[in-house]
Amino acid sequence: RISPESYSELVSEARKFLSGNSQEVQNTLSKRMERASVNLDFETAAVYRDRLRALAHVQAHQGINVASVSEADVIAIHMDAGQTCIQVFFFRSGQNWGNRAYFPTHSKERTEAEVLSAFIGQFYDDRMPPKEILLNNLPENPKLIAEALSTKAGRKVRLHEPLRGQRQKLVNHTQTNAREALARRLAESSSQRRLLEAVRDLFALDRSPDRIEVYDNSHIMGTDAVGAMIVSGPDGMQKNAYRKFNI
Repeated sequence: RISPESYSELVSEARKFLSGNSQEVQNTLSKRMERASVNLDFETAAVYRDRLRALAHVQAHQGINVASVSEADVIAIHMDAGQTCIQVFFFRSGQNWGNRAYFPTHSKERTEAEVLSAFIGQFYDDRMPPKEILLNNLPENPKLIAEALSTKAGRKVRLHEPLRGQRQKLVNHTQTNAREALARRLAESSSQRRLLEAVRDLFALDRSPDRIEVYDNSHIMGTDAVGAMIVSGPDGMQKNAYRKFNI
């Protein structure tokens, strides 16, 4: 179900990835996803999008276990084209507990320090801060933030921007993840924007839709009726806006 040429292409990508050239593979996949989107071949674009996500998942777990870091969050920010990604890696008991990318919304004139300051305040509002927070840039008023987090934790919390050693390598790795995650988001947003423009043209709308809601209802032989709503917009599927209704 695949041509010899397509198979050779996959083998070549695997060879590059296993040789450490994952960035080259990612760039190639991003270009193919963009090309498929331009051609309105959204099924193919979605395949490349899923491959990019899988690649990012593997990259996130490579070479980032540092024995000297027992309890810390590693936070790195990257800004591009007026958008921001903040990547957070979690280390507990000397082990990497995974990572997550956040895309805070803010006005374009905000600096990295300002965005980080606001993010850290909200991020630790409902979670206990670790003993150490490693950053690629210090937020505004780092001493005040460290004091507030220390009060919340009932022990000293240290904010630190490492400039050498293993901790700096860890922060650099996190920053690379932030940069690549933002690049993927920008590429996906471009693909989604073209899809919404196609919807606009198909239905002769005045402008591209900002929000699309899809509803489905189900029941068990006429009882226990339930409705579900999913939401899509310029940034793709908005899972935090999904709703379920008992009817």
